[in-house]
Formats: sequence, C-alpha cells, structure tokens
Amino acid sequence: MKLDLLIVTAHPDDAELGAGGTIAKYVSQGKKVGILDLTRGELGTRGTAETRKEEASRAAAILGVSFRENVGLADGFFVNNQESQLAIIYYIRKFQPEIVITNALDDRHPDHGRASKLVNDSLFLSGLRRIQTKEDKQVQEPFRPRLQLQLIQDKYIKPDVVIDITNFWDIKEKSILAYTTQFNSSGDDLEPQTYISNPDFMESTRGRASEFGRNIQVKYAEGFTARKILGVTDIFHLI
Repeated sequence: MKLDLLIVTAHPDDAELGAGGTIAKYVSQGKKVGILDLTRGELGTRGTAETRKEEASRAAAILGVSFRENVGLADGFFVNNQESQLAIIYYIRKFQPEIVITNALDDRHPDHGRASKLVNDSLFLSGLRRIQTKEDKQVQEPFRPRLQLQLIQDKYIKPDVVIDITNFWDIKEKSILAYTTQFNSSGDDLEPQTYISNPDFMESTRGRASEFGRNIQVKYAEGFTARKILGVTDIFHLI
C-alpha cells in the first residue's frame, strides 16, 4: 500500500496531539494516511503498554487511518543507531509516503527531539540504494519522501506552515480522549495525576490550535516546522 502521508512519532498519542486534525482532514479527502509509533509508551506514569495499545487502536479508528503499526523501540532509551534506522527504513520503503510528519525538533520530552533526528536520518538513508532491506525476502527499492515536517509539541516553536483544521477539531479531540488513561482525568482513579492528565492540558491544546488558527483567520489550525524552504506553484493558494 502506498501512502500519501505517514506520521512517525515516538509515542502513541503524539500523532493525535500534534497532527490529529491534519490526519482527519486528509483522510476525509480520500488520502491514504498511516501512523507509525516508535515505542509503546511503556514508561508512561499512567496506564500500561497494553492499555496504550488498545487506546491507540481506538484513536486510529476515530481518525480513519489506513494502518497503524508500532516499531517497538524502547521508550525513553531508544537510540539513533543502525538498528533503529533500518527498522524505520523498512517501513518507509514499504509504504513510500509522499510526506512524513515526525516529532518536534526540540521539546520538553527528550524522546521527541531524539525521534525527530532519528526519523530525519532514516529518511535520508532510505533513499540510498546501497542500503539493503527486505520485505518477504524481496529486496526493497530505495525511496525517499519528497517532504518532511515536524510537529510543534509542548515547547512553542514558530511554525513554518499552518493547516486549517477547523472542521476537524472535534475528531482530533475525540482521538486524543481515546487515551482514557492519559488525558482529562478527574483524579478519581488510583493513578497519579500528571502534567497531561489534568483537564487543563486539553484546554491548552485547544488554545494552541486557536492561536495558530487566528494567524490565518480560521478557528483552529495545526502548525508544523520544515527543515527546508517550502515552495508553492501559486501564491494565490496561500491563505
């Protein structure tokens, strides 16, 4: 299956928080979109790897993505080495996405910046024909996406591009709240309250989307950064 858009991020819920509206928008347009989680989020304070897997599956169904898979790297301890790079290269060559979105370049959670660098390096290496990977014993063809973008996560980073998600905010919010162990906790359960489980966190997420939206005169938007200069064929298509 060839994908139009692939989200490759460190933890289950990163994709929903940073790009849930964008995912839902392009799914609604008939684009093939996939999510690749690098880890199972097993170090999370709340829930378990098993509950996160169930929640990720529910969120994927809400967003309507074509597939969601997990690389199985070690949460908190994965490294940017040959083994990790080859694992990602396999998926890039298998699905040949036009665009890849990954974690923020730099963020509060150290996994986010590390994942961004790992994915960036893997995307470059995926285009080198002398690096060999196989699928079902067949050598995969080298492939490199035409565009890579990064999420804007906890740390504010000025976006290079923002996407109107006004009509898809509700889907984004539902996909986030599918992670019932992680978000919007009333504090009645037996698990400790965390930075993201506090209901105020969802308000800040909405506020960020509102802020980005205000910059392009829409209600809600998601922002992304790029490692290269972005170009358009028609400036009249810009908002």
